[in-house]
Amino acid sequence: MNVLTGLRVIELSAFVAVPLGGATLASMGADVIRVDPLGGGLDSERLPLVQGVSVYWAGLNQGKRSLVADLASPAGQELVGRLLASGGAGGGIVITNLPARGWSSFEQLGRWRPDLIMVVLSGDSSGTSAVDYTVNARLGFPMVTGPSGDRAPINNPLPAWDAQAGYLVALAVLAAERHRSRTGQGQLVRLSLMDVGLALTARLGILAEAALVAEPRARHGNFVFGTFARDLATRDGRYVMVVALTPRQWRSLVSATASAETMDRIAAAHGLDLSHDADRWTVRHEIAEVLSEWAAHRDLVDIAAAFDSAGVLWAPFRTFQQLLQEEAEVLAVNPVLAKVQHRGVGEYFLPRSSLRFGAFEPSPIQSPPHLGEHTEQVLREVVGLSDTELRELRESGTIAS
Repeated sequence: MNVLTGLRVIELSAFVAVPLGGATLASMGADVIRVDPLGGGLDSERLPLVQGVSVYWAGLNQGKRSLVADLASPAGQELVGRLLASGGAGGGIVITNLPARGWSSFEQLGRWRPDLIMVVLSGDSSGTSAVDYTVNARLGFPMVTGPSGDRAPINNPLPAWDAQAGYLVALAVLAAERHRSRTGQGQLVRLSLMDVGLALTARLGILAEAALVAEPRARHGNFVFGTFARDLATRDGRYVMVVALTPRQWRSLVSATASAETMDRIAAAHGLDLSHDADRWTVRHEIAEVLSEWAAHRDLVDIAAAFDSAGVLWAPFRTFQQLLQEEAEVLAVNPVLAKVQHRGVGEYFLPRSSLRFGAFEPSPIQSPPHLGEHTEQVLREVVGLSDTELRELRESGTIAS
């Protein structure tokens, strides 16, 4: 039993945002059934591949049941409708980022389930295609990312807008289901990747700055705009990130580096108070020079000891492999992660929900499905098909044998 036990969601999707939304719901106990065409969808063989298996696809579909059918055929489309009709009070929910038209439109699927809830994610609110990296380009972030003086755009490899959209898909399902539980009414919910990006860009004051300040925001490398934070190189070839967003964090950084007198001289020379964010930002290059000199004469282990002792907000820069090596003991006891055996691939860390509910014990972390693994199970248990009907579907090519 988990917080969303009894909720059933049909997912028609590809790539990041909607699969993440479905995985988020599944991690809290929802029965999420991902439906793909025979042979797999657009993302079924997405890199990285391990032993020929996409661990990208596996991670985004962990905790779901996988069903494949010939979705180009009326018989395959009917199976999706019957899944919706068989869902009970917690069913009748579809999430998708594929074209919701024809048989998969809200109007057509609503014929199977009058109280249908359908959440549709598009690239742009106009209906045109967009992905995380094109949205990021349009918003302007690549032009303020990277070292000062660079001119070429730098796109972030983290699909930030996909991630936000995925969690909003999950939120939309729960909000619409709450409305349906009160009124009995389903509804179509629309959102777009571009609108998700625009909304956050506006909330961060970036659109206001662009409209009201004549000079465009510049690139600042690893400086954090509006305060003091940046990377420092160590003597043994590593890098650390230090952050001082608050007066206490600033005092801790100054104490750890024994730089109080130098910082006081910098402040006095400019008539500033370095306990203030904006003043630290004004002289960030001078501060960085002092701290860089300090770090350059110390190894990472010594810097870690000094920073931890003083309570500095900091972290070492790492590769993904260094994360696994250097945080092995921490990851082993992290309640969100556990090593899971993925059949035919190997053992590696997979997550449960990051949310911890006081009324529920954490659910076991499940191994990812293989494509189509649950086709017959779902059709038998949810739709109620007999062995004879399943055999006929196999023989007609509607489902795989």
